[in-house]
Amino acid sequence: MQVIAGREEDGSFTVQSSSSTVNDLDEAGFAAVARELEESARPRWVFPSVEGVYPVLVAAGLRVERCYDLALAEGLLLAYEGADGQSRSLRAAWARANGEEPPLDATAVELAQPTLFETRVPTLPDGVTVVTAVRRVLAEQERRVAAAGHPDRLRLLLAAESASALAAAEMSADGLPWRADLHEELLTSRLGPRVRAGERPKVLVELAAKISEAFGGRPVNPDSPPSVVRALARAGIEVPAARKYLLKGIDHPAVAPLLEYKELSRLYAANGWAWLEEWVHDGRFRPHYVVGGVVSGRWASRGGGALQIPKVLRTCVRADPGWKLVVADAAQLEPRVLTALSGDRRLADVAAATDLYARLGEALFSGARWVPAADDDRDDRARAKIAMLSAMYGGTSGEAGPLLGLLRQRFPDAVSYVERAAQAGERGERVRSRLGRTSPAPSAAWRALTGGLASDEAGELKARRASRGWGRFTRNFVVQASAADMTAVMLATLRRRLPSPAHLVFFQHDEVIVHTPEASAEEVSSAITDAVTEAARMLFGPACPVRFPMQVAVVDTYADAK
Repeated sequence: MQVIAGREEDGSFTVQSSSSTVNDLDEAGFAAVARELEESARPRWVFPSVEGVYPVLVAAGLRVERCYDLALAEGLLLAYEGADGQSRSLRAAWARANGEEPPLDATAVELAQPTLFETRVPTLPDGVTVVTAVRRVLAEQERRVAAAGHPDRLRLLLAAESASALAAAEMSADGLPWRADLHEELLTSRLGPRVRAGERPKVLVELAAKISEAFGGRPVNPDSPPSVVRALARAGIEVPAARKYLLKGIDHPAVAPLLEYKELSRLYAANGWAWLEEWVHDGRFRPHYVVGGVVSGRWASRGGGALQIPKVLRTCVRADPGWKLVVADAAQLEPRVLTALSGDRRLADVAAATDLYARLGEALFSGARWVPAADDDRDDRARAKIAMLSAMYGGTSGEAGPLLGLLRQRFPDAVSYVERAAQAGERGERVRSRLGRTSPAPSAAWRALTGGLASDEAGELKARRASRGWGRFTRNFVVQASAADMTAVMLATLRRRLPSPAHLVFFQHDEVIVHTPEASAEEVSSAITDAVTEAARMLFGPACPVRFPMQVAVVDTYADAK
């Protein structure tokens, strides 16, 4: 059974099922009707946008089993058809479905605020209700999917992305368990007492003084990279920037306090007292997730830095009394995805190991005539990781080039897969993930630069660099976007498998956290492992030889998981 539900322009809700249509519902009425339908029919809900409708149901305590997110689907289909950059709003989709040009302001509004497309778009034409528009757009989307090269894969992608949107809304509502008192204690111990906005905490003031003293007493602003670079230059040390990795290798008394200042300053700015007051309430950190917010399909967050929780703060993430956190991390997901995509049987044997890089090091360097550089103290595992990352990201500088060459000799199918994607990108072509996520086209400026019209050697060099740069993007896109496909399917599967009242509370790229009563922790761990296995089967088929292990830890605090 299919049920359409959406918010009309006057703020009321409409729900239409096969047997009835109910109009002019307020939020409480909408939740009551939706609850009755979910319990009696367990339908597939069709929402113009999960983000715009579902939070109302979640706030009322209702979780639906499955849905179809029209806006997310429209965005994926537009990219698939090479029309990315157009508005995915219901109004724009309605116009396209009827062979009309979308209103110009629909595209302009969304491009200006891409995460607010559902609340800041032009109204539907007179006489067209949300339900009417949804039915028309849904039918047109189904036609477009049927015409795709691999419709079954694309259908799986749209279903998984829609389920991910449900999970994202639920995670925002439930929140990640967070001990604000421990966060306060940590800030005070590291930064000193709280200060007024705009002032430096005591420890940062002291470190800034040490930095200036180390530079001979001349004032240096550690918050200003140019100031630091100039100070180093006066000391006879030339660096292009004041980045952490560049400073680490410098022998100067200012470096140690500079590095400490950078670390603590970031903590203060990104997760200090102001962040704590804004984002943590009632023992929960409730960020706003943006499903598919990155072009490769990875999630983003709208404020709060949900996908960048510093390690030092993981001790603040603690399960409630009688509950546990089940933290699961996919081991070396992207190399395994590449193995499955390429069908490289030799690499699949390597991927059977839990530590893929360690096993790859044995396979690459056992019997190989490899002579490391004199100053290279890395082990075989570290070199194998460099080789694999070079294949997926296109690194060729330093030792990366020879290591990639060795990987190409031993595992030609895997390396050829990403190199073909790179070559397509260099030609300005689009590439796709396993399920059909499609890379964007390069810009008009890129095409003008690489169009073979350079009149001198410098122009040709710029063109080659631009071409190779876009090739590195498409090289990685096919792997990273396919990994996003897999995690979307895994999330959809896991959400369905979790025992009540366990629930997802965190997700980033290849890691999930489930908050569960202690008695259900073992069942949740098994559900996570089974969800990954099912996702791999759905993406790559039952005969896929690649193993996708999950490192699962049942802990009281996030810091104990790794």
